[in-house]
Amino acid sequence: MRSLLASPKGKRFTKTVNNVKVTLLCGFITLLVLRGTMDLGDIQILETDYSVDFHQDFSAAFRDVNRVLSVLSHVDAEDDDEDEDRDDEELVSSNATYYSLGPKVADWDVQMRAWRSLHEPHQEPRILIVTGSSSTPCNNPVGDHLLLKSIKNKMDYARLHDLQLYYSMVELDNQLVGFWSKLPLLRKLMLTHPDIEFLWWIDSAAIFTDMAFEVPIGKYEGFNLILHGWEHEVYEKKAWVGLNTGSFILRNCQWSLDLLDAWATMGPKGKVRQDMGSILSEALDGRPPFEADDQSALIYLLITQREVWGNKVFLENAYYLHGYWASIVERYEDLMRFSNNGYGDDRWPFVTHFVGCEPCGNHADYSKQRCLREMERAFNFGDNQVLEIYGFTHESLSSSTVKRTERHSAHYPWLSNDNQMHPNLTS
Repeated sequence: MRSLLASPKGKRFTKTVNNVKVTLLCGFITLLVLRGTMDLGDIQILETDYSVDFHQDFSAAFRDVNRVLSVLSHVDAEDDDEDEDRDDEELVSSNATYYSLGPKVADWDVQMRAWRSLHEPHQEPRILIVTGSSSTPCNNPVGDHLLLKSIKNKMDYARLHDLQLYYSMVELDNQLVGFWSKLPLLRKLMLTHPDIEFLWWIDSAAIFTDMAFEVPIGKYEGFNLILHGWEHEVYEKKAWVGLNTGSFILRNCQWSLDLLDAWATMGPKGKVRQDMGSILSEALDGRPPFEADDQSALIYLLITQREVWGNKVFLENAYYLHGYWASIVERYEDLMRFSNNGYGDDRWPFVTHFVGCEPCGNHADYSKQRCLREMERAFNFGDNQVLEIYGFTHESLSSSTVKRTERHSAHYPWLSNDNQMHPNLTS
């Protein structure tokens, strides 16, 4: 019985009973007041050894009732808050057990084959680049300007390599927000575009810095998830930076839908994400104590369920699908002097990812001035490779001003003298 009354429903029942009691008490006092203020006419009140001041006693009674009502309303408010908090915790706890990205899809491979059989096949696998940013403005205009340059960089790369691009500015699931928001987005795009074979997620803080390099997609036959990483770092050292989810390629198939479902259970905001963060920090080497993030959660999933997922995951390190910016940006000028694009590796990094920089926020791991300066240089480094097609280049990597230069197309096979995609813009 006590446990029943201590439950949220029991507390609400007790509160209702108390409210009824107070209502009856107020009604009784009201009747006494009305009786005391009525003209009693011929009714005689028996004299006693003491006199009764009805107005004084009723005023005192009203004060007592008001005091009781005030206390009860305060207690009720606290009970309401406790009940709401408990309901929220129960909801989050329920999410941890039952949360899913949507209705279960069990035959997606069959559905895609049926759809593709009715449509003309493509000669090459279709790849959709997916990226995005917050729907709200940055805290500073410089951050918004860098986001504009970031999407311009991705549009250029997609155009040069005949890829499609999807840019998101919304969160499709109020439980999976922040860095987790990519999961419901990828799932929705997979189910909406059966014509797309691969979805390529890339963070807004990542810049294409080798505009000529192409992902060797044929290399990944039999694999469904490609990330930059190292097997010994993930499976042996269990390092929380053994792979990176800032840039990865996901095949559109049933396996990937199942992976997203399993991955997402660790991401609902609130208690689930906080508790999972503690588990991840204990399980992964070097991970600081903070709420669960998508990268650590994926590593944990691969470690604990390697037999389920591991054989379809390719950890790529032959080129920079993700390149840590702090070890790259100071080398740009040397690369321009002594190397050329098209390699994608340390000779000319494919992607420069500004991990730990928050150009749009206030919680960066590095100074904002350094991040903004180097992001500008990375953009211009990539932009030079686009501008050279038209006979221009930036005066320096720190300058937005351009100058004319001799036109080069040696590292863009599709830009031969006999078959140029762009007109000669030089006079």
